Amino acid sequence: MKAPQDIILKPVITEKSMDGLQVGKYTFKVATDANKTEIKSAVEKLFGVKVAKVNTMNCTGRTKRVGRYVGKKSDWKKAIITLTEDSKTIEFFDGMY
Repeated sequence: MKAPQDIILKPVITEKSMDGLQVGKYTFKVATDANKTEIKSAVEKLFGVKVAKVNTMNCTGRTKRVGRYVGKKSDWKKAIITLTEDSKTIEFFDGMY
């Protein structure tokens, strides 16, 4: 079993993810080999909240060009966490919306 800090890498701060905060949906960049149950337990341990649902998606890295050389950013995994109605909010995101 991996540590929760190894599963939840960083929050995703975009306009779309900020719109989901009012509904209780939080977006995180997670480890690519993590499954939904590992992500759920990691969020509950790190932030002390109750998770209702976890949606995950694999995002492909963009291709970048510098002149004639083509490179690719690494692929990553995104998780959208929905909290239960009686759960408190995550303090990191307070004041962002």
